[in-house]
Amino acid sequence: MQQSSLLAARRLKVMGDSGRIPVGIIGASGYGGVQLVRILMDHPLLELAYLGGDSSAGQPFSDLYPHLEHQVKQVVEPIDLDKIGDRCQVVFLSLPNGLACQMAPKLLEKGCKVLDLSADYRFTDLAVYSSWYGVERTDQEVAETAVYGLPELYRDRIAEAQLVGCPGCYPTASLLALSPLLKQGLIVPETAIIDAKSGTSGGGRQAKTNMLLAEADSSLGAYGVARHRHTPEIEQVCSDLAGHEVLVQFTPHLIPMPRGILATVYATLRDPGLVREDLLTIYSAFYRSSPWVKVLPSGTYPQTKWACGTNLCYLGLEVDPRTARVIVMSAIDNLMKGQAGQAIQCVNIMMGWDETLGLPKLAFYP
Repeated sequence: MQQSSLLAARRLKVMGDSGRIPVGIIGASGYGGVQLVRILMDHPLLELAYLGGDSSAGQPFSDLYPHLEHQVKQVVEPIDLDKIGDRCQVVFLSLPNGLACQMAPKLLEKGCKVLDLSADYRFTDLAVYSSWYGVERTDQEVAETAVYGLPELYRDRIAEAQLVGCPGCYPTASLLALSPLLKQGLIVPETAIIDAKSGTSGGGRQAKTNMLLAEADSSLGAYGVARHRHTPEIEQVCSDLAGHEVLVQFTPHLIPMPRGILATVYATLRDPGLVREDLLTIYSAFYRSSPWVKVLPSGTYPQTKWACGTNLCYLGLEVDPRTARVIVMSAIDNLMKGQAGQAIQCVNIMMGWDETLGLPKLAFYP
């Protein structure tokens, strides 16, 4: 009798009481968390089974986001890893840096698939992580099992993974712009310059002076110049693609809009005879099996509004024959392809489903 009860409980965890896969979110109160909730409400094969957080524990989720009251009835629960592991097959960790690495090992032991939206499991070398994020790590063995969650580059590895380190928003936009150039050896890697601009939601939901309307509106400024934490993440993947160590110049900017990233990438071509049409052919071939990347036709350049609310990345290309440089423009929604949408894309791949399942394809426009 006891054995049959255990088997029933396991079946319930695998499929949930609605026939869908039960999913948990730890750190659901932030913008990344609420985007995950929004997507899960419409996903045909995933079911939101747990919302967890410390500061908001005991509150109905609709107290944090009143516009969801008609759809989301869950209460935010205290973080209990045993309970989460028993109830969920997939767990998203939408937490500040340095916390996911304390929770992921136990959730993995409980048999959960874990997707970390922080930087904790993005790095192959934890010494690099520690030097940029100031957190000492003791989970090297677990970290070695993590797969970098950029499906357009690592789709096959994601399909076999139990632990995925979801990329940052700036690295996603930047790497999708750079990858074909580096993989095909078309540029001098050390000449790569990334000029990126992001909406204010990238800074999170906490009150910050520079995010106040009076401070951010009608203003544009750079920050983290020559020292932004996404730099080593971009360089790690660029080095992997190029087959040798690559350093890039990355400068982010805050722009007064709620969401969206536009990254403009410049690099010197190895072959100055390449023209725009050559690169369009190369990019279209490189991303032919990537449904979320749209290579735009000749002379069309992306705008952030086109991607708003979707998991899409729009790429535009140009060549300047005077300087022998290629210019690639990449537009994404920082909260979707740059965060929650890409995490769901990874889950779809991990479960063996179509990677577009349950994800919005049409932008909020205008």
